[in-house]
Amino acid sequence: MAQSSIEWTEMTWNPTTGCNKISAGCKNCYAEVMARRLQAMGIEKYKDGFELRIHEDALQIPFTWKHSKVVFVNSMSDLFHKDVPFKFIQKVFDVMNQTPQHTYQVLTKRADRLYELHHKLNWTNNIWMGVSVEDERVKDRIDFLRYTDAKIKFLSCEPLIGPLQNLDLTNIHWAIVGGESGRKARPMQESWVWDIKQQCTEQGVAFFFKQWGGINKKKAGRILGGRTYDEMPVKI
Repeated sequence: MAQSSIEWTEMTWNPTTGCNKISAGCKNCYAEVMARRLQAMGIEKYKDGFELRIHEDALQIPFTWKHSKVVFVNSMSDLFHKDVPFKFIQKVFDVMNQTPQHTYQVLTKRADRLYELHHKLNWTNNIWMGVSVEDERVKDRIDFLRYTDAKIKFLSCEPLIGPLQNLDLTNIHWAIVGGESGRKARPMQESWVWDIKQQCTEQGVAFFFKQWGGINKKKAGRILGGRTYDEMPVKI
């Protein structure tokens, strides 16, 4: 568990750590860089760097929180990675089911496995499910998400590395948009952001602009057209 500087959540919870690259959005993975840094610092949880690891002991953490939290699940991994056993995914869901006072935000790039397993999981109202959609090449992830039983469904268009036109946002409740950050950040065009914003407005989807990114993301900020966009989906 850790307090988070991510604008759309409050804290992170990592019952698994580690992952591997599967699409262009993974190229400059921040979690991989962070894992290597934590490994170098001697943090036990990251002794294997960015190799996928399961942490049974982390399952008890949400029961210790005294107040309601908004929680990004697996900021350092992907819960629907092929090497995460289904029984462990069920255990994570059981914890989320048993702690309805918290809101859990789960994000995956493996939308096909999500769809394969979704009907075997208990989607209580406090579990928000999202997929990463960085450019046109992975728009099919939206279709996998759309037909799951999750009550709140969202898109993370970050890092946005290409335009996303003609989106079908049926059964999608929220879209987060952000540019890539870091020394090797790929540029994001402002027109791509406005196009997604317009599509969200037309289709009744909450829009959250996270950042412009770049080498100095703090300096670049998150102002779009003279204001910030911090819309959130309506809780069920």
